[in-house]
Amino acid sequence: MKLYYAPGTCALAPHIVLEWIGAPYEVELADLRSDAYRKINPLGMVPALQDGGSRIMTQADAILKYISASHPEAGLGAGEGVMAEFEMDEALAFLTGDVHPAFWPFFAPQRYTTKEDDHSLSAVREAAFERVDRAMLHLERLLADGPYVVGQKDSIADPYAFAMTRWTENLPKTWKEYPAITMFMERMYADSDVAKVMAVQGLTEHSA
Repeated sequence: MKLYYAPGTCALAPHIVLEWIGAPYEVELADLRSDAYRKINPLGMVPALQDGGSRIMTQADAILKYISASHPEAGLGAGEGVMAEFEMDEALAFLTGDVHPAFWPFFAPQRYTTKEDDHSLSAVREAAFERVDRAMLHLERLLADGPYVVGQKDSIADPYAFAMTRWTENLPKTWKEYPAITMFMERMYADSDVAKVMAVQGLTEHSA
């Protein structure tokens, strides 16, 4: 498998999962604005994954499910049964549909106003704080029974949550102010494979 990534983005999640499964893979730093990468993913977003065929796979949650389904021996997918599948899909949908968009006004305020002055852009960024906090409080509830997003074991949901929770380092209220999330993040940062992937991407615990 070949993963296209940009440092600190959601592509951090499948990068960690590829390391966890232990199968051969390679990564390539993507220039999101280049014509060459737009031919790979016209949306100009990461992650993107190639696995031997001509089709390029996109969207982090779908890529995570593909990797886990391709390597069931790693045990990173949902558990047995319909309810376990639902809980995994529910968690991934929450991370994609609630957590990720909550940060958009902060990282790209120009998308949400026609004004270009610093005061207006700052106001848009500040509007993200409450929405991010609401998402983090829900993640806190998901982690109340232990340091795993789904069930009581590592899964593809953990690196996905980890990748985005790191972004709170940029906000007034960071992940360290949520007790259950703090336990989760400390567990992830202590993982040797996570540390290896972060080193490849040039990331540190304080570089969200």
